[in-house]
Amino acid sequence: MAAAAGLQLLLRRFCCLLLFLSQFYIFSGGGSLNLEHSQPMAQSIKDPGPTRTFTEVPRAAENKLLSHLAESTEIPPYMMKCPSNGLCSRLPADCVECKTNFSCVYGKPVAFDCTVKPSVTCINEDSRFGKNFIINMTCRFCWQLPETDYECSNSSSCMTVSCPRQRYAANCTVRDHIHCLGNRTFPKMLYCNWTGGYKWSTALALSITLGGFGADRFYLGQWREGLGKLFSFGGLGIWTLIDVLLIGVGYVGPADGSLYI
Repeated sequence: MAAAAGLQLLLRRFCCLLLFLSQFYIFSGGGSLNLEHSQPMAQSIKDPGPTRTFTEVPRAAENKLLSHLAESTEIPPYMMKCPSNGLCSRLPADCVECKTNFSCVYGKPVAFDCTVKPSVTCINEDSRFGKNFIINMTCRFCWQLPETDYECSNSSSCMTVSCPRQRYAANCTVRDHIHCLGNRTFPKMLYCNWTGGYKWSTALALSITLGGFGADRFYLGQWREGLGKLFSFGGLGIWTLIDVLLIGVGYVGPADGSLYI
């Protein structure tokens, strides 16, 4: 019992000695290594590094800048019609801007000063690149041009075989290489001139050979008249002869109102 108490007292003293030695080691500077190693880490965490400044751009200025960049990289639509490095005087009308004068005399030759549009490159008569040139043309408005110089829309809803002959309102556009005064797109009343694929020779042949059975009327799409001729045996021959004459002169045409081929 006394030995156990002595051993316990010895362990307490040994623990106190270890505690005293550890505190002495820390206060004497032996534990400063941990502080020295930990100090750069703490400094690296607290140090924000070099500061960067950002300038806020207003929304309107930003949109204007983006639109300017888009316009500078976008190809104008008229460039699809403008050949590069060709003669300036032969450029299409959509590629040039001319200072026209409406007071010129109709039908007389006239010369106008013209300038190519941006992004268009061409050469003058002396094979040099230029922007300004003179174009020679006839003094007349676009709607006064001959029919071969413009293209018009077609209509398939009017009757071509009628008395009087019907007209329709068409939108016409001048061809690219033609120069004229005024608007290059204009309305114009034209005669109905569309075709549905019916041949005049076929209709006349059917009227002569099988007209008594109404074959000519059936071919032209006039099935009511065809049934009338079929059940009346061509009107006892009289209707057949009349149809031969009417189809021969072109008075009777297709039921859809189109022209013969």
